[in-house]
Amino acid sequence: MTLHKILKYVALVIGVLGLIFLGRILAAGDDAIEASADVQSSVLEPMMWISYLVLAVVIALVAIFVIAGLFRGNIKNTIIGIVSFAVVVLVSYLVTTGTQVTTREGDIISAGTVHWVGAGLVCFYILAALAILAMVFSGVKKLIS
Repeated sequence: MTLHKILKYVALVIGVLGLIFLGRILAAGDDAIEASADVQSSVLEPMMWISYLVLAVVIALVAIFVIAGLFRGNIKNTIIGIVSFAVVVLVSYLVTTGTQVTTREGDIISAGTVHWVGAGLVCFYILAALAILAMVFSGVKKLIS
C-alpha cells in the first residue's frame, strides 16, 4: 500500500469520527451543553481531541516535508531568504517605539505589545513595497526584452 492510500483511509476515518461527534454535539443542543459540565465533557471533549490530533499530524507532516525539502533543494537560497526576512523584522523592530496605551474601554496595552505591533506593521509595509518593486521590475524587464 502506498502512503497516499494509507493517508486517504486515515483521513476517511478521521472524517467519519468528526461527523459522528458533530452529530452528537448537534443532538445535545446548545442549551444542554451550556447548562451541564458533564455534557460538555462527554460531548465536546472527543471532538476537541480529534481536532488536536489532526492539528498535531498536520504540523508534524509539514515540518517533515519542509525539512526534507530543504535538504533536497538549494539550501543556500533558503538560508538567504530566512536571513533576509530576519533582517527586515530586525530593522522594523529597531525603527519603531512603543509606549503604554490605554484603550477607550480602560484596558491597558503594554509598551512591548505596542512595539511589536508597530514592528509588524512596518515589516508588512517593507515587504509589500519590495513585492510591488519586484512586480514592476519584472514587468519592465519583460517589456525591454
